[in-house]
Amino acid sequence: MTDFLQLFLSGLSTGSIYALVALGFTLLWQASGTINFAQGEFVMLPAFMMVAMLHAGLSLSLAFAIAIVLSCLVLGWLFKRGLVDPLFKYGMMPIVVATIGLSIAMRNGVRAGYSAEPQPFPQVFPDVVFDVLGVTLSGSDIGTFVFAIALVLVTQAFLAKTVTGRAMQAVAQNTESAAVLGINVPRMIFYTFAINAVLAAAAALLVTPTYLAKFDMGEGLGNKAFFAAIIGGFNNSRGALLGGLIVGVCENLAAAYISPAYKDAVALVIFMVVILFKPQGLLGRKEERKV
Repeated sequence: MTDFLQLFLSGLSTGSIYALVALGFTLLWQASGTINFAQGEFVMLPAFMMVAMLHAGLSLSLAFAIAIVLSCLVLGWLFKRGLVDPLFKYGMMPIVVATIGLSIAMRNGVRAGYSAEPQPFPQVFPDVVFDVLGVTLSGSDIGTFVFAIALVLVTQAFLAKTVTGRAMQAVAQNTESAAVLGINVPRMIFYTFAINAVLAAAAALLVTPTYLAKFDMGEGLGNKAFFAAIIGGFNNSRGALLGGLIVGVCENLAAAYISPAYKDAVALVIFMVVILFKPQGLLGRKEERKV
């Protein structure tokens, strides 16, 4: 029982990062009907931004603050204006193909332009270990879980409780009605892309100390987060949280009780089961979008 609890709690830490990245998928889909298959690389790029600034002598906190600003500019504004806006009028498929191409270009660009070798990254949380009823919890696991879940909950509260957040949700439901009501639709959509960029930078800060900064680090992370978003419900931000935690815990248990070789397949298996029996996801709803 102790071993199971150990694996479960450790899986929550990993799952919270998946949830953070999955939330970006759901936000972009709800606000703009965009699926970004470069979402994992959106985590990888801020990681290398911070690594470069750390090598230049900046502190981790300052590097993270600058990475957030650069992420909003490059992964938020430039991504929207340079890729999504020109292709949106042609439908979803060109955007899907373009973001897949973008993910490949970003991976190869970082490998060729910076390094193909894993880059070390400093620990964000204190290197301490807690023993609670026989279960060992590291400061990193606790800090990662608390920080990631807090970001997800703050984002949800922003969407539900603020005027801007409710305007963003109105745009997601019906862009024509939102425009008639005087909501600046392009601005609300940009805010969504900016929030996604901030979440990606935060995920980079949390995941890189453990997995190091690697040019291909976003590939597996993006895939699992995508599956997590669908498992929870692609049009429900709370579903992103649920899906991420389910994937993190289940892959941890599968690696321990079945085989580590099957760890990366867990998200795909859960995804297939959910799609078969509940296509809209565990917390999802049928689409009522009108553009």
